[in-house]
Amino acid sequence: MNRERSGLFLSGLSAGLDIGFGPLLMAVVLTLSPGGYGDLRTELLLASVYSVGFIFVILGRSELFTEHTMLAVIPVLDRQASLGQLGRLWGLVYVGNLLGGLCFTLLAVLLTPGLGVVEAIAFEEIALKLVGHDLGWLFVGGVFAGWLMGLLAWLVTAAQETTGRLLMVLIVTGTIGMLHLPHSIAGNVEVLFGLFVSPAITVTDYLSFLALATVGNAVGGGIFVAALKYEHVVRGAD
Repeated sequence: MNRERSGLFLSGLSAGLDIGFGPLLMAVVLTLSPGGYGDLRTELLLASVYSVGFIFVILGRSELFTEHTMLAVIPVLDRQASLGQLGRLWGLVYVGNLLGGLCFTLLAVLLTPGLGVVEAIAFEEIALKLVGHDLGWLFVGGVFAGWLMGLLAWLVTAAQETTGRLLMVLIVTGTIGMLHLPHSIAGNVEVLFGLFVSPAITVTDYLSFLALATVGNAVGGGIFVAALKYEHVVRGAD
């Protein structure tokens, strides 16, 4: 909460950059795999590589907005921090995450054609998996994704060993990837990829996704995990 603004922003920027490797690897899998969405082996592989970006971010201790929807709320509930401090933390980390994702996407779109392992249609398919739903689904799906990320933050904090943390990240973020739930920060990269390479994805699609996924993630992490876990721990202590 009391970390310098520049430190929070740069850590958020780093997380936004690092998390982009998951969506990029998903595009590689869709390009090179004989299967596609709906094929069990391909879906499992996609969920596994989706987790890579989260592994880089969480084990690398960069600041991720969806972790702080849970972790940063608890000091406020415990009256050790103010709502103003919470808003400052969320704002700096969130903007850093989004800008990092934007920078990663621009670099990837410029460089990947020369690698020969990613086709533009793969980026479009990934984006359509998120924006091809109605607005209600985006919000509810965002709540579930935020719920899972809040649980992950709780579990990673409790884990003593790096191996245990790694396993928790793989299980929880792999679940988000397998269910194609809208995660506002990883999804930022996924939808931006589609926006930059395909006319099927519009700016309105992107903004609608980002707004609803963000609110849903905040509700899922802040209410379903932070508030309930806090009440559970406090009442248990009493």
